Amino acid sequence: MPSVLPDRAQWPELTPQPGSPVWEAFCDYRMLATAGCALLLQVSHPTVGAGVHQHSAFVSDPWGRLLRTLDYVHGTVYGGPERAGTIGARVRGMHTQIKGVKGDGERYSAMEPEAFAWVHATLALGVVEGCRRFATPMSPARREAFYAQWLDVGRLIGVRERDLQRDWAGFERYARETIEHELEWTPAVPQVLDTLRSAARPAVPGLRPGVWRALRVPLSAQLQLTTVGMLPPVLRDRLGLTWSAKQRAAFAALCVGLKASGPLRVGPLRAFGPHYVRWRRAALARGDVGAAAPASTPPAAPPRTVAA
Repeated sequence: MPSVLPDRAQWPELTPQPGSPVWEAFCDYRMLATAGCALLLQVSHPTVGAGVHQHSAFVSDPWGRLLRTLDYVHGTVYGGPERAGTIGARVRGMHTQIKGVKGDGERYSAMEPEAFAWVHATLALGVVEGCRRFATPMSPARREAFYAQWLDVGRLIGVRERDLQRDWAGFERYARETIEHELEWTPAVPQVLDTLRSAARPAVPGLRPGVWRALRVPLSAQLQLTTVGMLPPVLRDRLGLTWSAKQRAAFAALCVGLKASGPLRVGPLRAFGPHYVRWRRAALARGDVGAAAPASTPPAAPPRTVAA
């Protein structure tokens, strides 16, 4: 069977270049606020949710899982063609090991094209919506160019041309139909929400326990607001998440604050992506992004109504 991964000669044309739409969008540190929503969209897919619940180290090592995701995105976008192609092959190879049986007895595999493409799609949804809410909205032309380039990035991990629509209008219809008809509560949903509320201190050099105690509550509140606030209302209701008038007001204020923070993007914050790659160069060289870390998790509780 021929490989769905591109040849090495194709890596340069599929890798974002400085100043391109994907390069500029992911370089905005404010897009980190979209990570929780993208993750919740992912794990609400039955196959992805089962894989995360049974195989991911998200519960035991949430910050490590986040860093490996950021390693994939920023290493691919800002690391150059050789690193991008290598990361793509590692990520694809790691996902071939993720398979099992869902709660309803149906077998699943992370290599199911629909599920694999959906994970890639959620990152585009998150960034386009993140720019609209937290930064500067993309113009229609810029959005189209961003999406076309994101499809190229998907090729590096084996998302085939036929797996996603070729233009933004078609992609929006596909995303809307997936959200309305395919996504549901999975055992990974409460795991994500619980981790957002009470994540352990990340292993960041210089981050002392006292500093983390001061940061944990506001950081957790912000993560919960952005994660649940960005969710499409139909999915928020389906997952049983409350969204009160007070929460809506806080989210609106947070959006205003993040938009207003644009002038603060100076120094490393203005070139966040390349600085991130330099900071994580040792992990990227080791191939952490392609390392699977199975996690043992207890049986999931039944669906319940939870507060954001």
